[in-house]
Amino acid sequence: MKKQISILAIAAAGLFSSCSKFMDRQPLSQIAPDQYFNNDNEAKFYLNSLYSIFPNAEGVYNEDIDNIVKQSLGDNITGRRTVPLTGGNWTWGELRKINFFLDNYNRVMPESQAARYAGVAKFFRAYFYFDKVQRFGDVPWYSHVVLQNDKVMLTKARDPRKLVVDSIIADLDYAIANIDDAAAPAGTTPTEVVNRFTAMALLSRVCLYEGTWKKYRGETGWEALLTKGAAAAEQLMNTAKYKIYKSTPNKAYLELFASIKPIQEEIIFARNFSNELSVWHNVNYYTITSSYGKPGLDKELVNSYLMADGTRFTDINRYDTITFYAETQNRDPRLSQTIRTPGYARIGTTNPLVPDFGASVTGYQLIKFVTDMSFDSFNRSINSMPIFRYAEVLLNYAECKAELGTLTQADIDKSIKLLRDRVAMPNLDVAAANANVDPYMEAQYPSVIGGNKGVILEIRRERRIELVMETYRWNDLMRWKSGQSLVRQFKGMYFPGVGQYDLDRNGKTDVHIYEGTKPPAVAGVQYFKLGTEIDLTNGATGGNVIINRSTAKTFQENRDYLQPIPIQERQLNSNLSQNPNWVDGL
Repeated sequence: MKKQISILAIAAAGLFSSCSKFMDRQPLSQIAPDQYFNNDNEAKFYLNSLYSIFPNAEGVYNEDIDNIVKQSLGDNITGRRTVPLTGGNWTWGELRKINFFLDNYNRVMPESQAARYAGVAKFFRAYFYFDKVQRFGDVPWYSHVVLQNDKVMLTKARDPRKLVVDSIIADLDYAIANIDDAAAPAGTTPTEVVNRFTAMALLSRVCLYEGTWKKYRGETGWEALLTKGAAAAEQLMNTAKYKIYKSTPNKAYLELFASIKPIQEEIIFARNFSNELSVWHNVNYYTITSSYGKPGLDKELVNSYLMADGTRFTDINRYDTITFYAETQNRDPRLSQTIRTPGYARIGTTNPLVPDFGASVTGYQLIKFVTDMSFDSFNRSINSMPIFRYAEVLLNYAECKAELGTLTQADIDKSIKLLRDRVAMPNLDVAAANANVDPYMEAQYPSVIGGNKGVILEIRRERRIELVMETYRWNDLMRWKSGQSLVRQFKGMYFPGVGQYDLDRNGKTDVHIYEGTKPPAVAGVQYFKLGTEIDLTNGATGGNVIINRSTAKTFQENRDYLQPIPIQERQLNSNLSQNPNWVDGL
């Protein structure tokens, strides 16, 4: 990724002398400013440079909040975050590129020709600013390139969050109205370019985020935002442009993420990778080695998967003492397409594999995004990474309607039902969900109240399961004001105590937990000394694998929903206020 430059750091020494160098620099697209985008090709060429704003593959699959647990915990969970001196995601270089285009795109081309390209640029500005709002809340809104001597703009205060969000929505409305197929570079596939459908998807995401952010903080205006979010999602749904990918219930979900090329019927936009272009990522290596924290699904999420008949796993008597083989039988098929379960074999092989605790600290070893073994070497994976997919849009639609209190069974039938149909799961029944609220889900999200509580919780269950490993979880918890979910003890598989365990019931020991001296080694057996190499909740009498028992987790409700503004930025611009309860000494 290109190094980005803070719009305020350029105001450092010499009364903005560094700013002069930055603002006079030719954009990275290599189009000279005096050309002012004379034709379609120049506009497309310039816009291509903006795609680096999207997350890389690791930014998609490398989720490690509470869905995915690793050996070590991030600073945002342990309370070790401090106010950074510089950086801290307060970066503005990409915005300058976007605004340069919007200041100049129609100097030569007539507006009727150029508006389609302005729509793409405004999509990117909306995407850029949405990220900033999620991180920092109030941020300064810049709709034009900041001139080198404009001290007022370079030192402006943060604009109110509402102004920024309203501006994001206006940009996306423009993008939806003006982007057409002519804005796409020649030779690109629909999943490689921003189009009006991508803008609809982003608009539904933005409005759901901001609407629920406001609702769960008792602020006004959330109804209008959720109404617009539902409308944006429904607009995309009504185009019939996309659908949920289906093959067979026990393969379709896995196939969607293991596909080298994005499956265009569901994927709206993806980042692509290629051997020919020497562009790779690392997801196979990440999941099969111990080098990246040994990621594994958390026990709470595993418990949340329904039974195959739609009943709740957590309604089973003593569900919390059920061992691995039994707990993975007759569950929502997405569980066995997200982690290794009995009978799992790598793509392209028939050799069954049990979970490898050497690569998964919880024992619930990830297989989502994992492809065949030819891509197992370091940084050699090339399957595409979805940035926008239709499943999210359906979830956005259902959640907006549920939070508004306007959700009907017909709404579920054209949204959540389609996700469950992929894996042959029973449909969600609105009346039944509200009449019989799941206490397990209720305990996770105590702030959900009202007559629609049951179905809201079921939609949250669906969202967590469907979108796991796709980098949504942190922002979901933040908008729901559910930061306290992060301070609970993370857990893995249940073992009744020391002894030998056959995880897939093929008659062979897979895991041996022991005390004292290590038993003589047997090929294929994973040995763990209790208290040293594995930790159980109740020690020798059994329990769940415990992750990071000695690491304290903390989340400050009055502080941690927003990130701090870096110290240097506030030194350069005294008009920048700090986010609440972040102490930086200024």
